[in-house]
Amino acid sequence: MKDFFYRIFCGFFLGISVFAPGVSGSVMAIMMGIYPKLLDIVANPFKNLKKNITYLFPMGIGAILSFIMFILVFGYLFEVYKKATYLLFIGLMVGNLPIVFKDANQDGFKKRYLAAIIGAFLVTSWVGIFAVSAQTREITLPYLGFCGGITGMASMIPGMSISMLLMLFGIYEYLMEGAKLMVSSLDFSQLLSYVVFGGLFVTGLVAFSNFTKFIFKRYHNFAYFMVFGFMCGCLVGIFYRLKDIPNDGFNWLIGGLMLILGLAISFLFVHLGKRFNTEK
Repeated sequence: MKDFFYRIFCGFFLGISVFAPGVSGSVMAIMMGIYPKLLDIVANPFKNLKKNITYLFPMGIGAILSFIMFILVFGYLFEVYKKATYLLFIGLMVGNLPIVFKDANQDGFKKRYLAAIIGAFLVTSWVGIFAVSAQTREITLPYLGFCGGITGMASMIPGMSISMLLMLFGIYEYLMEGAKLMVSSLDFSQLLSYVVFGGLFVTGLVAFSNFTKFIFKRYHNFAYFMVFGFMCGCLVGIFYRLKDIPNDGFNWLIGGLMLILGLAISFLFVHLGKRFNTEK
């Protein structure tokens, strides 16, 4: 029973880490000691299916609870304090950078790692700026499916944040708004969008998990430095998005406090992860 409630706890914080940009669900899973098990389940979902369902069920309960709480709270924040909320997420991202860098630098820094950092940074920065520039276009089902597949492929990579990628692609607020309507008003008009996005997300997740497992085992440091570059590039994309957000209801005191809060929350997640890490 204790293990059951612990997995509800894990599911709750994994849910928060999935929905909050900059907080990596995979890093949280590593710190809580459940990442290897989750990766094995995703890589072979139908092997020991009954045991897998039993293991994931309490985590699903926790994730649903965090989803409802997150949607209601952040739906309000996006509506009233939009720019300040983005600064909160920037704080969450910046707070995770030292964790990823520490994991990447376990065996010391080598010059070839610069290629991983710079290449990932340039690609992600360009994608973020391109996504902002293209936001005037209508978000279509094929585009949602494409974003779902890419996000699923990246979701098990330690250090990558699902919501950070959704913000990068310019669909985070669109999905948040649809989820808010479903939770608060039982309005399922955007349900098809979630089916398309979710279906391609799961496909990408399962298809790419074994490759992720191989890369991070064989090229650990290089892969982590690439993730570090991705995260820095995502920050550039989000800063670029900030200039197009109106200053309605924004002041720098609230923005600064939200930034500090984001940093504090990211450090809290690290502390909780180390405290409850079952592998230790």
